[in-house]
Amino acid sequence: MSDVIDEAVTMLNSKLDGGFDGTAKFVIEDEGSILLDEEGARASDDEAEVTMTADSGTFRDILEGDLDPTVAFASGRLKVDGDIGVAMRLVPALA
Repeated sequence: MSDVIDEAVTMLNSKLDGGFDGTAKFVIEDEGSILLDEEGARASDDEAEVTMTADSGTFRDILEGDLDPTVAFASGRLKVDGDIGVAMRLVPALA
């Protein structure tokens, strides 16, 4: 597992505060995948209701609060495949 994935899992777990009601997967290009569910965040490539894909810089900017996920999506830096409603429920947790 990459250091980028390890760091992202730690940051997401601190933001989620007990898990996420649904399943979402972040694919960080050239690094790996993170699954979010009721247990929290962990490195995994399991199936999810929504998959969001971005490069590591974009993902880091979102996690650090420097880039709004909605703006990243609108500008094409974040790709969303699946249930957009599940992705939108994540926005407050990422802020």
